[in-house]
Amino acid sequence: VQLQASGGGLVQPGGSLRLSCAASGFAFENYAMGWFRQAPGKGREGVSCMRSSGDSTYYADSVKGRFTISRDNAENMLYLQMNDLKPEDTALYYCVKGGGSVIDYWGQGTQVTVSS
Repeated sequence: VQLQASGGGLVQPGGSLRLSCAASGFAFENYAMGWFRQAPGKGREGVSCMRSSGDSTYYADSVKGRFTISRDNAENMLYLQMNDLKPEDTALYYCVKGGGSVIDYWGQGTQVTVSS
């Protein structure tokens, strides 16, 4: 299993970024996928996840209305559109794979920094 996240960077408050995760090594269409993040000095936080069929999503309260998760099962891709970014969104963002009731694989992370 490989989860390759990309799309992070430095953005000003109020700006947008789109994270991508290229998945390989498993039947992507059969598994829930999601995004976690870890800010400096803090624990990991679940940001958003989506069921395999795309018919159910979860968002942390802190990102509701600003972030949108999506997936392309034909291309084995997971996305996170992040709008109206705030300094508190600064973190290392991880793409994760669901395995039943647990997360069984983590990607390497992509850094998002929101600063003026």
